[in-house]
Amino acid sequence: MIIGAQLYTVRKACETLDGLDDALRRVSEMGYRAVQLSGVCRYDPLWMKEKLEKYSLVAPLTHTALSDIVNETDRVVADHKAFGAGYVGLGSVPDFKKSGCDRAVFDACFEKLAPAIEKISAAGLKFMYHNHNMEFARLPDGRLFIEYLTSLFPAEKLGVTLDCYWVTAGGGDPVFWLEKLAGRTDCIHLKDMIYYGPEGGVRMAPVGEGNLNHPAILAAGERTGVKFAFVEQDHCYDEDPFDCLRKSLHNLRAMGATD
Repeated sequence: MIIGAQLYTVRKACETLDGLDDALRRVSEMGYRAVQLSGVCRYDPLWMKEKLEKYSLVAPLTHTALSDIVNETDRVVADHKAFGAGYVGLGSVPDFKKSGCDRAVFDACFEKLAPAIEKISAAGLKFMYHNHNMEFARLPDGRLFIEYLTSLFPAEKLGVTLDCYWVTAGGGDPVFWLEKLAGRTDCIHLKDMIYYGPEGGVRMAPVGEGNLNHPAILAAGERTGVKFAFVEQDHCYDEDPFDCLRKSLHNLRAMGATD
């Protein structure tokens, strides 16, 4: 399992090509071997290929805008192939949470996505869907949305970038879901969860500084064939996001995570 940095964590530093270049350099120097391209500025895929080679990184996964996946599928596929990405990722179904987890909103999104998913698969790539907590809402028939999602396409066409923090926030057990979704979770997201007294609730934290059982998550990932585990801390609050990435990698190494 290769440990990667989800660049959404440091998105503010990646708003320009110069900033993105510097962020790639910095995460490489920390010891990360992979990055996920998400929340960054527009880039030429051959520019990205050059930078990844320069910093000894791979970028196997993106989060790509829904409109691009649906309307510019051929370009998206070509761009991913140009810099060696095998996974085309979607961060969420737009407006799904805002709709109160309305199945009609979910279905409308996947109706638009279906031809693109087929084309992505035919090109030898894989579509990956990233969960939040709302995919653990229940449908009237008792199934969770994440179960409904995985009934729409076979594992070779639709994977789940299982975000272990959001699984927990949805009331689930990341180890259980890694095992249940084995074959779909080539890529996962790691961050930690802490109780934060001043807000009376929970906050995100660097891996190893909260209460998720990451040794068990890592072991389950190894058992179920996870290829890439990306550290993604959506909110770093008053901490430097690069410091958070550094702490997470240090703590993962201390837990025995190896590439």
